[in-house]
Amino acid sequence: MLLSIGVRRESEERYPLRGLVLRTLLCLLGCLAAVATTAPAATARSEPEPRAQEWVAAWAASPVRGSDLPGTDSCPAGEGVDDATVRDAVFISSGGSEVRIRLSNVYGNAPLRIGHATVAVRSAGAASVPGTMRELRFGGNASTVIPAGEYRYSDPVELRVEALSTLLISVHLPETTGALTNHPFANQTNYLAQGDTAADPAGSEYSTMPCWVVADAVDVRPSPRVEGTVVAFGDSITDTAATTYNANQRWPDHLARRLHARSGATLSVVNAGLGGNRLLAERPGQPYYGIAGVDRFAGDVLSQSGVRSVIVLEGVNDIGYNATADGVIAGYERLIELAHARGVTVLGGTITPFKGSSVWTQQREDTRQRVNEWIRNSGRFDAVIDFAAATADPAAQLRLRPSYDGGDGLHPGDAGTAAMADAVDLDELLSVSAGRDAAVTGSAHQ
Repeated sequence: MLLSIGVRRESEERYPLRGLVLRTLLCLLGCLAAVATTAPAATARSEPEPRAQEWVAAWAASPVRGSDLPGTDSCPAGEGVDDATVRDAVFISSGGSEVRIRLSNVYGNAPLRIGHATVAVRSAGAASVPGTMRELRFGGNASTVIPAGEYRYSDPVELRVEALSTLLISVHLPETTGALTNHPFANQTNYLAQGDTAADPAGSEYSTMPCWVVADAVDVRPSPRVEGTVVAFGDSITDTAATTYNANQRWPDHLARRLHARSGATLSVVNAGLGGNRLLAERPGQPYYGIAGVDRFAGDVLSQSGVRSVIVLEGVNDIGYNATADGVIAGYERLIELAHARGVTVLGGTITPFKGSSVWTQQREDTRQRVNEWIRNSGRFDAVIDFAAATADPAAQLRLRPSYDGGDGLHPGDAGTAAMADAVDLDELLSVSAGRDAAVTGSAHQ
């Protein structure tokens, strides 16, 4: 940002000597300018420097409180760790020349000490591409303490990363942590090792874990054609659905591929889906499903760097708990209010079919139909994406198309999530995303 520094000129009639001095200085400056124009052309700048690009979020994961997951003991977030390193593998939607990492203690009960942290480009498994490992600093220091309830960005590091590649974020936690802020349903193999192995390029000391721990966002300084970030906000259908493990087949991943392949202006994509999440209320005794969508929206969406727009696809879990259509609609109104107050546009996604699943009843179907009618016709969203029409069986509109069904009648598989991404009109998305004066967010909490 350029600051214009103005000089107030006093009246020469009131200060005649000052006027004489000013005229003399102007004459001298004019002579110097004339001399400067005779300098060799090679020393002159023929065009202004390109404007520095803003940060955009290239990956994110909605955090929850650390707790034990039913049916698994391999995620350490519930009990925490003591002198261990977590290594998260994250798929980024945009590339860039610099990277910074956001580490979260938002749901921690005590300050979290970070002893050592690195970022690298992944080659395979827990191993990094030679020469890509970068040490992270926090205000110039190798270690930091993140207060409970806060997150912290690393200092930027120079690292050329490509869109649609996978990074390894390694964080050494040297002290007993207690429960850790995490994202429980990563659908991605991540890694855990005892001691400080953050700088180990081979990753041979790591065991596996199914969750992302501590890291919750990656920002890049992108090419000029990346105009900002679009956030996909939702439940398990956005988080992982029934897609292939370790294959990055979520519908936001497919959308990122489409946007990257596009010529001209584009957007970065991050996923703020959270399995089991409800829009209107937290699920009692199940903290791994997160707080209510209306309560997490500001932190999970509006805090993302460069956010310009958000695609909302949430409500099926509320309907499954017999929420009314009016209640779900009121939740959408709240999200729209929050986003518009920050200059962020909101695209509404219709709720996909779920007849044949264990939660379907005719009453719940009637609620879905009422909610979808409002999404399509109310005019409250800045645009609408008809995910329901894109995934419905043409022969039985209340069900997912068989080739899209991940197996339970509710969650789409790989083909279904690809169809969802294909339902997004990219030109409309770019146009809508540019339609409000969205402030770039994501300042580090110091």
